[in-house]
Amino acid sequence: MYRFLAENRRWLTTGLLLAFGSSFGQTYFISFFAGEIRAEYGLSDGGWGLLYTVATLASAALLLSRGSWADTVPLSRLAPIVAVCFAGAAALMALGWNVWTLGLAVFLLRFCGQGMFIHMKVTAMARWFVATRGRAMALTNLGLPAGDMLLPIPALILVGAIGWRGTWGVAALFILLFILPALMALLAQDRSPKGRATVSGSPGLQGLHWTRAEVLRHWSFWALVPLFLTPGFIGTVIFFHQAHIAEIKGWTLPAMAAAYPVFAITTIGIGFLAGWACDRLGPAVLLPAVVLPMGLGIALLNPAETTFGWMLVLGLMGVTQGMMAAVMGTLLPWAYGTDHLGAVRSVATALQVLSTAIGPGITGLFIDWGVSFPEQGMAQGIWCLGLCIAMIPVAVRLIRAG
Repeated sequence: MYRFLAENRRWLTTGLLLAFGSSFGQTYFISFFAGEIRAEYGLSDGGWGLLYTVATLASAALLLSRGSWADTVPLSRLAPIVAVCFAGAAALMALGWNVWTLGLAVFLLRFCGQGMFIHMKVTAMARWFVATRGRAMALTNLGLPAGDMLLPIPALILVGAIGWRGTWGVAALFILLFILPALMALLAQDRSPKGRATVSGSPGLQGLHWTRAEVLRHWSFWALVPLFLTPGFIGTVIFFHQAHIAEIKGWTLPAMAAAYPVFAITTIGIGFLAGWACDRLGPAVLLPAVVLPMGLGIALLNPAETTFGWMLVLGLMGVTQGMMAAVMGTLLPWAYGTDHLGAVRSVATALQVLSTAIGPGITGLFIDWGVSFPEQGMAQGIWCLGLCIAMIPVAVRLIRAG
């Protein structure tokens, strides 16, 4: 492991930084300001959820049409351009003056952060590593829980000290003055994919490099669509509605923030185990198990009475997030090859962004109709159980095909 880290530190650090930097466009970070945003712009839970849904849907559509940039534009050029746009989005969040500018800011935050930063990171790791792809994914995925652990408390402190707009201004400066220069320095040296004997990439099923059109015509992709959608949907809405959950349960956001390290630790630990399993056994083996912990966690939210219960919920959510990151990072190149991975991944990533878009809108409307988010958790848990069962024949068939 030490030799692997030493030989690949530049490339692994790039992946870590992209994953960590995406935090400013992730739902959990944006949701810290939900109460202030609703009050500032006069939005209900449903109205804020609808705006978030529309902005995220637009970001998914743009990602679908431009995700192939990861195949055609060198990362050394693409990453800095996206980072500058990302910083502008955070600045617009700080300076916005009406609902339209708020919607534009959220759209850009979602496209740059949750969309392109993660898309570039996963595509690069899949292309740069072959035999150790699962390990590279697991290590670079640490950037996401690192954000979960390091950002919530400082963000809440800054909100108390300089307000929510000032906090977004600090985020813009951080992206512009730290993340952007670091990416430019790390990507100053080019990278040839590790483990290749020729210039051709690592092929997928049937020894082929599948194009996006070929993938979309194959049964396997559509069988996996519910798995692409579910973790993003549930993982997004539980963080998006944390202010609402705090109101319903009588908790405080600072007390709830103490659960984020639990979420991060379980994500990290399970991510490493899942990455090892993907390298040794293949990613298809884990498909039936991915959403089961999340289903149990979301079902436990309603009966939870203390923030200890909230910690348990987030811990179980972290198990699924750790597995999902490792499995989806390795499954697509394993199944479809790497030559057209940016275009293929853009569809999967757009679907995941789509799930994060529709979740806040749907669940926000139910809240407006009198069904609290914790009360919605049981239905989501039952769905996860059904999906686990449905993934068993999909996994078997993929393993046989591989």
